[in-house]
Amino acid sequence: MARDAPSIDAYGGGGFRLSGAWRPGSLLIVGDMAEPWSVASLGDLTAASLAPVFQAGRAEVEFLLLGVGARNAQPPRAIREGLLAAGIGLEFMDTPAAARLYNVLTAEGRRVACALIAV
Repeated sequence: MARDAPSIDAYGGGGFRLSGAWRPGSLLIVGDMAEPWSVASLGDLTAASLAPVFQAGRAEVEFLLLGVGARNAQPPRAIREGLLAAGIGLEFMDTPAAARLYNVLTAEGRRVACALIAV
């Protein structure tokens, strides 16, 4: 799975360069699928916005790497508890750090989903 994972080449300016193509706005990556993500701030984050991660489940996703924006902040309790109940780990940090770590983890073959709020 990680072999086909897209790479994050750049971030900032309200979007991401993903495998060479500019993608405006926030981004959700599960496996080899990257899609626009409607979450513009941590306040917009809901279980529904992470539905593709929950649908993939523990078999496909070890943990969710969550980029929460320009500054690190704790995600809502409902999100943390929902991921725990699904058996999916959670690592959260500012978006620039999450974007860099995502590339490292996928290069190692880790089964990680990545949700990045654009900065």
